[in-house]
Amino acid sequence: IASTLGLNFNRIQFTPDLMPSDIVGAEILDQQREFQFIKGPLFSNIILADEINRTPPKTQSALLEAMQERSVTNAGKKYELDKPFFVLATQNPIEQEGTYPLPEAQLDRFMFNIVLDYPSYTEELEIVRQTTVKKDVVLDTIMSADEILKYQSLITKLPVTENVLQYAVGLVARTRPKSEKSADLVRQYIEWGAGPRASQNLIMAAKCHAAISGKYSPDIEDVKAVAQPILMHRLVKNYKAEAE
Repeated sequence: IASTLGLNFNRIQFTPDLMPSDIVGAEILDQQREFQFIKGPLFSNIILADEINRTPPKTQSALLEAMQERSVTNAGKKYELDKPFFVLATQNPIEQEGTYPLPEAQLDRFMFNIVLDYPSYTEELEIVRQTTVKKDVVLDTIMSADEILKYQSLITKLPVTENVLQYAVGLVARTRPKSEKSADLVRQYIEWGAGPRASQNLIMAAKCHAAISGKYSPDIEDVKAVAQPILMHRLVKNYKAEAE
């Protein structure tokens, strides 16, 4: 993906002994006896945080400022990250040994939670067919960083009608057990609902979905289309829900 978009890419393997400085960078004393900040692998356009739940929350939280502010602060100095900046993280849902659950604040900074199930028979057949023979693949760069930033700016300019805004914010409000809008099911099984970032992401994703579909403005169907991957990781189930 990074190659086709003309972007820089870094992969970070998250392990139990990984430290925050291994991700964001650290200051070292140079030959002139002055501290110099050496940037870590986080300084790239696309970051793959592989098996992010294998590292303790202290190290996971090193991504918080980067994902929200697009910057890193070290020794009181702020360093801007390259734009566009995108974090893709993976975690294995099967293994629980030696893993650390992601803090809610960390989860909230991910726009989507996408569950990858087993491929279908046809898909697996194609995977095996393509990966068990020697094959040289050459990828063309079809877009640039400047073009991506231009499209990102364009998405923010798409108008949204008041009823779509109200629907998106109302949908998020219904996930909160203490909200007057919430259903009995939510009050019974949900400890914490989604926050304002969910509402923001619903609208932004609905705008993108509308643009890809050739529409000039998102409608309620666009909000519905992106709701599940945006909301599913932001809801905290209570003990009763876990037990059942």
